[in-house]
Amino acid sequence: MSAEPLAPRPKPCDTCPYRRDVPSAIWAAHHYALLPEYDRPTGEQPAGLFLCHQADGRLCAGWAGCHDMAHSLAARLALAHGEVDERLFSYASPVPLFGSGAEAAAHGMRDYTDPGQTARAAAAKLLAQRARRKRGR
Repeated sequence: MSAEPLAPRPKPCDTCPYRRDVPSAIWAAHHYALLPEYDRPTGEQPAGLFLCHQADGRLCAGWAGCHDMAHSLAARLALAHGEVDERLFSYASPVPLFGSGAEAAAHGMRDYTDPGQTARAAAAKLLAQRARRKRGR
């Protein structure tokens, strides 16, 4: 029996680094560094799918909505292996996203050395969720 094809959530998570309405500096720097890698020419992109930081086993809806999946090495390889459904290639985000991984990363890193209160609260909430998931395993 084969596994269900991976799909993004209906909309990007409330703390998705691709969302325009998410505060700067809520994710670790290494997470933001990954985003521009998917802006590269197809043959130079990472071959791995970009998964949601919060939903186990789901594709990042922000990644799917920001990047043109027809030019995504990871999406094309995954489709060829039956790991994703063709609907991924027509996914459209219902919330505003940055126009590129580089834009999203620049926003995320903008306040990195001095995150605001909203960013600190969002990061604390993420850490608490992660701790609850680890305890539940």
